[in-house]
Amino acid sequence: MEQVTSSLAPPRSAPKTTVSGSSTDVAGSVTKRLSSELMTLMMSSSPGISAFPKSDANLFEWLGTIEGAPGTIYAGLTFRISISFPANYPYVAPTLKFDTPCYHPNVDITGGAICLDILQDKWSAVYSVHTILLSLQSLLGEPNNASPLNSDAAGLWDTPEAFKAQLMKYYRPISDASA
Repeated sequence: MEQVTSSLAPPRSAPKTTVSGSSTDVAGSVTKRLSSELMTLMMSSSPGISAFPKSDANLFEWLGTIEGAPGTIYAGLTFRISISFPANYPYVAPTLKFDTPCYHPNVDITGGAICLDILQDKWSAVYSVHTILLSLQSLLGEPNNASPLNSDAAGLWDTPEAFKAQLMKYYRPISDASA
């Protein structure tokens, strides 16, 4: 009898625990989203913006470039930025900073921090790297002087000649050696 009942019982093994939303699942969905955004960005015809992972091994750290839009005080200048994606992207905004010194009312000239509402309290999971870069490019020509990180730059904004002189004191062109 012992043999019959034991053969009918389910095999004893470790219980299966499947947790939807486990860290592996989350990392996979973030990786899939970032891969899709990279492809969209590469196929985009938006002038003056680009971004790519720093290495093939880490999809969460990117380098980007933003060119000043024509008709703005930043026209003809190119800035390098760093983008770090959190593990819970797109539900939490990435962290962006200027690597190239950028004299701007909404950019910290020493650390490169950026004050842009869509990267803070106005963040939404519908935003993508593409929309962030376009917003940042737009911010270059249209700063929010009501909320400056660099009050000196905000004070000079309405004096284009003086502003451009300060901008060029800090600006360093991107070279291949600095990549």
